[in-house]
Amino acid sequence: MKRREFLKIATGALIWQLNSYHLPLAVAGANQAQRILILIELKGGNDGLNTLVPYTDNRYYQYRSGLAVKRDVVLPLSEDLGLNPRLKALLDVWNQKQLAIVAGVGYPQPNRSHFRSIEIWETGSSSSQYLQTGWLARVLPEISMPARTIADGAAIGGDAGPLAGGDLRLVVMRNLEQFFRQAKRVQKMNAGSHNPALKHLLAVQNGVYRSARALDEKIKTQVPPNATFPKTMIGRHLQTAARLIAGGVAIPVIKVSHGGFDTHANQRNLHDRLLQQLAEAMDAFRRAMQQAGRWEQVLVMTYSEFGRRPAENGSRGTDHGTAAPHFIMGGKVKGGLYGRQPSLQQLENDDLKFSVDYRSLYMTVGRRWWGLKAEFLKGGPYPVISFI
Repeated sequence: MKRREFLKIATGALIWQLNSYHLPLAVAGANQAQRILILIELKGGNDGLNTLVPYTDNRYYQYRSGLAVKRDVVLPLSEDLGLNPRLKALLDVWNQKQLAIVAGVGYPQPNRSHFRSIEIWETGSSSSQYLQTGWLARVLPEISMPARTIADGAAIGGDAGPLAGGDLRLVVMRNLEQFFRQAKRVQKMNAGSHNPALKHLLAVQNGVYRSARALDEKIKTQVPPNATFPKTMIGRHLQTAARLIAGGVAIPVIKVSHGGFDTHANQRNLHDRLLQQLAEAMDAFRRAMQQAGRWEQVLVMTYSEFGRRPAENGSRGTDHGTAAPHFIMGGKVKGGLYGRQPSLQQLENDDLKFSVDYRSLYMTVGRRWWGLKAEFLKGGPYPVISFI
C-alpha cells in the first residue's frame, strides 16, 4: 500500500494513538466498567427556547411573533415548561422517568463564535482558557476499563471532539461498511524499524489492522437490533452505534453528530424538522438498547456550542446566544427537569443567563457514571447533578 493511501485511511477511518503507561485514578466496578456514554453533538447551536418552551410566559411570544411555538400544541412537562411538539417521540421515555432535561446550561463570559465555543465545550475549559485536549481524552485514562476494550472512543459522522488530543485509541468513521472497506486495505507490517517516525507509523498501521479485525469479527457474529431507525443522518449514526453496542463491541464512548442548527434564517420549519429527527433517532436507539439488554448500560447526552438569542431576527431566525437545555437519557437516569429555565425578564446583554455550568454535566458523568473520585476538571467546584 502506498504511504499516501494509508494515511488517508488512518485519518479518515481509524485513528490509533499509542497509550503511554498510566495509573488510573479510579477502578470502575464490574457494572461501571461496562457503561457507555453516547454523546450527541447538536452542531451549530440549538435554539433552547423552541426546544424547552416557556409556554406560559407572554414575553416569549412578544420576542418571537413569528417563531414561537403556540401554546395549544406544546407538550406540557410542568405548569410553565413544555416540549416542542416535534419532540413527541421522547414522551414515552419521559413518562418512564428515564429522560432528564437540564435547563439553562451554559458558562460564564460566553463566547458566541462557533469555533471557540465548541472548543470550550469539548475541552471542558473556561472562556479564557485554552486547552489542547478534549475533556474525555483526560477523563478516560483515569478509569480502568476492561482489557477487552477494542478502542477508547468512536466518532461517527463527525470529528473526535471531546475525545481528541490525548493518548486514546479512537475509531473515526462515517459508517461500518465504509470503515471495513477502507480498513481491509491496511496490512499488518513488521514494526521493527530503527527510525522512530517510521516505527510510529507502522505501529499506527498495525493498530488499524488489529482494531479492524476485532470489530469485523464482533459485527459478523451479532444479531442486529430489531428496532426500526429513521432513514435520516442522525438515525443512521445512532443505528451504527446500536450495532456496535448490541454486537458486544467494548467502546466506552461513542460520539455522533447532528448538524444544521445554525438557524439564522427561516428557522421554524428547519428547526422543527431537526428536533423531530433527533427525537425519533433517540427513541429508536432506546428501543434497540432495550432489545439488546443494554439499556441500563448506556447514557445518552446532548451538547451544543451555545443556544440562540431570545428575540427573533429580521430573517425569521435567531442569532448566536448563550444558555440552552440539554437531554440526558438512559436506563439508569432519574428523569425530570433539572436546573432553572432562564428568565426572559432578567436578560444579560439581551441574552439568557445560565443557571447550570456545563461542566457540572461532565462532573456528574465522571463521578456518578464511571465512579471517579478525584476532581478531574479544574476551576470548579462543579456540583454533581442528581440525574444519575
